[in-house]
Amino acid sequence: MSSISKSPWVIHYDGSSCNGCDIEVLAALMPRFDVERFGVINTGNPKHADILLLTGSINEQNKPVVQNIYNQMPEPKVVLALGICATSGGIFRECYNVMGGADKAVPVDLYVPGCAIRPEAIIDAVVQALGILEKKRAAMNAAAV
Repeated sequence: MSSISKSPWVIHYDGSSCNGCDIEVLAALMPRFDVERFGVINTGNPKHADILLLTGSINEQNKPVVQNIYNQMPEPKVVLALGICATSGGIFRECYNVMGGADKAVPVDLYVPGCAIRPEAIIDAVVQALGILEKKRAAMNAAAV
């Protein structure tokens, strides 16, 4: 993690969920947990984001939105499925309009289960994502040579 040359920026998108995980994502950004101590910055623009935090399940209406956000993010990028709904569809899995977890829309790098996911688990996942991002960046640089 020490060789990352810039602060990683995260963007958060909530699919169809109860919003419990969204509240916990916000808690991770608050001073009590302070994910910014790792240099993480929250952004609303996917063109600036390195890490996509997905909560909630995927359905036919939000699948194109998630894919659009993902496609706008520059390479390298990391996708985290946060909470049981984003990992597998969760309690909404049997609903007529739910397709499943985040991997039904975009490739997921890290699955973090929980209902609702704890802020500590979110911070741990973001720190792990920094390592994944660094490996992807190194692979891109090696391929470019």
